[in-house]
Amino acid sequence: MSDEKADIPATDQEWRQALTPEQFQVLREHGTEPRDSSPFLHEKRDGTFSCAGCGQALFSAETKFESGTGWPSFYRPIEHAVGTTVDRSHGMTRVEIHCSRCGGHLGHVFPDGPEPTGMRYCMNGVALKFEGTKD
Repeated sequence: MSDEKADIPATDQEWRQALTPEQFQVLREHGTEPRDSSPFLHEKRDGTFSCAGCGQALFSAETKFESGTGWPSFYRPIEHAVGTTVDRSHGMTRVEIHCSRCGGHLGHVFPDGPEPTGMRYCMNGVALKFEGTKD
């Protein structure tokens, strides 16, 4: 696990001005969006999913899969794009995923994903932005 420090220091007030209330609640307060609420849940176009907080590229659409969990899921992040922290909230131990640039909470990773990694990066869609590949 890694507990890297974010490269983008900002105050809560600055984040509140830059993000929607829903984005702030997830990215800065470690919240979770409601299940099946993400517009990215069934996104199938080629492109890149980036951090809604700082714009850093996080996941290639090539690694997205339908997990049936109600949140956008990926089997591998872009190299060095995310960090991890042990999350012991809610009476369980999980591995939290955050943006390695701004430290924004993205979701959690679980060891029940598809090959080739066997991992499921279960992300909050509100913490992501999507840019489709231009033809």
